[in-house]
Amino acid sequence: MANNATLDRIDRRILRVLQAQGRVSNAALAVRIGLSESACLARVRRLERTGEIQGYHARLDPFRVEVGLVLLVEVSLGGRHREERQRFEEAIRNTPQIVEASHVSGDTDYVLKVVVRAMSEWSALKERLSQESGLSRITTHVVMDKPKVFQGYPIADR
Repeated sequence: MANNATLDRIDRRILRVLQAQGRVSNAALAVRIGLSESACLARVRRLERTGEIQGYHARLDPFRVEVGLVLLVEVSLGGRHREERQRFEEAIRNTPQIVEASHVSGDTDYVLKVVVRAMSEWSALKERLSQESGLSRITTHVVMDKPKVFQGYPIADR
């Protein structure tokens, strides 16, 4: 991933627009940014290649598309060894119900976003992860509502 210091003012404008409107055409983006279409497309492709842009997605409402239960799960591993983290990260990458994971600082090692049809499915999944990965603590929070939905990261002008 590129260092943010390499992003110029135009790159940041492109990122702000695409983050808010991922379906904007290159022609419309070029007009908004003030570049030719070819220059704009070249910058977007570079931002994709260097990892600042990781993909384009439709933001779905999990409650309206009936995905089941959305859980936020705090996980602590039994130890702090690299092999344990690697084993756990491999296990969560191969678990489709875990839709997002963050390695965090503090007493908790990971925060997961998990989607399951029912609590019984989460209980079985939690048991499997505990056995495979040696988890020492798991705290589960059921998402009841989303009063604020992720809209994107603030992209500062530099």
